This record gives sequence, C-alpha cells and structure tokens, in this order.
Amino acid sequence: MDARAPKGTSDLLPDAARAWEHLQRTAQDLFARYGYEPVYTPLFEHTDVFTRGIGEATDIVSKEMYTFEDKGGRSITLRPEGTASVVRAALEHNLTANGAQAKLYYAGPMFRYERPQKGRMRQFWQIGIEVLGAAEPTADAEVITVLWRYFEALGIPA
Repeated sequence: MDARAPKGTSDLLPDAARAWEHLQRTAQDLFARYGYEPVYTPLFEHTDVFTRGIGEATDIVSKEMYTFEDKGGRSITLRPEGTASVVRAALEHNLTANGAQAKLYYAGPMFRYERPQKGRMRQFWQIGIEVLGAAEPTADAEVITVLWRYFEALGIPA
C-alpha cells in the first residue's frame, strides 16, 4: 500500500482544515447577508452537464476532466467547476420558473486532471456565487461587489 495521497491531491490537516472552515463560514455569513442561499450538488454529474455547460472545445472539457463510464454504461464526470452543476440543479428543480431569480452559493471540492504545480492541484476547493434568471447588468455588478466584500472580510487587499 502506498501511504501517500495521490499526485495532485493533499490532505487538509487540522490547521489547513480550520483555515478552509474559516473561509467557508466567512462566505456563508456574507453571502446570506446579500440574500444568497446554499446549494450542494453531487461530486459527479453526467458528462454532458459539462460538455454543454462549459463547451466541448475548452481545455477543461477536452483535456482536464476526470470522466469514466459507470456500471450502467453512462458517461460520468467528477465536477471540474461549480457553475455547471448549480445551473443543472436550478433547471432540474425549477428554481427560476416563472421569471424567478435564484441567488445561490456553493463550496466544495472540484477535480481537474492538470499537471500538478504550485497553485494547481487535481483536487481543489472552490467557493462561488451565482445569480440565475437575472438579465440586468446590476446582477453582475452585485456578484462583483459581494466577492469584493468577501476578500475584504478575509483581509485580502483589493
């Protein structure tokens, strides 16, 4: 047995785990103040969620996804990013039906088959917000503002 984590992954030991929990708590508190609600999506999806959502010609889809066939012959992919899964969940559960706007946030592990190097891992953690069902540019401005406030709350200079 190889007692090391697979290449491109790492363990979050107590100090790093506490840091990640702090990032998540800060995000949850701030995002909730702006009316964003949590959404948790599966770690894997049908592959077409990403090929249609991200685009087949992108590097993520063509080179970096962990894709496999399940026992039923379906093409399954470990999520390489959060947006496509959030959009799929919103569509499946009619969160934007009748012109409704969905303000959602997510956090969790993502997976990409990349050459591991400083700042790039095969399993990494991502936090994000999405405004679905909004056509106005003010929604984009709000996302930028909320993320700016998040960095401020973490003490990261703009």
